[in-house]
Amino acid sequence: MTINPKTTAAIGDHPLHPMLIPFPIACLVGAPIADLAFIGTGDNFWARAAMWLIGAGIVMALVAAAAGLTDFFSEPRIRRLDDAWSHMVGNLAAVVLALVNFYLRYAQGTEAAVTPWGVVLSLIVVGILLFTGWKGWEMVYRHHVAVLDAPGQTSSEPVTPQHGGESRRRAA
Repeated sequence: MTINPKTTAAIGDHPLHPMLIPFPIACLVGAPIADLAFIGTGDNFWARAAMWLIGAGIVMALVAAAAGLTDFFSEPRIRRLDDAWSHMVGNLAAVVLALVNFYLRYAQGTEAAVTPWGVVLSLIVVGILLFTGWKGWEMVYRHHVAVLDAPGQTSSEPVTPQHGGESRRRAA
């Protein structure tokens, strides 16, 4: 057994979830920027761009979630982390709010839905993403989820502890 919680959704030893998350983050953070550009300029391009960014962010978030949920449900040590639960629940809440935001824009028209609720929902989603990103950081840097166990280790194969059973890891 490896020392650190191991990712199962991976290509080789490279976890998929951290490879995928930049896409929904970029889209969902870009949406309120486009909303503010629409409010500032009145150019309908920005309202349509925000809706497309939210739609693309939702699709990519679901792809990233598939990898994240695979790791979460296949590794009991990840499920025991409070940070993992906060990360998952927060991201699910962000996606649900983004879905509501997308629906409002689709149903009411891209321009009409921006103010006030479209931009408010977009900013709330960004706030949630800041929180869940922090929790993801905690999982990697504090709990060493998907981190190789030893310096110089090139695969996720178990590491034989050195020096009387102690591994060569720095304290966090």
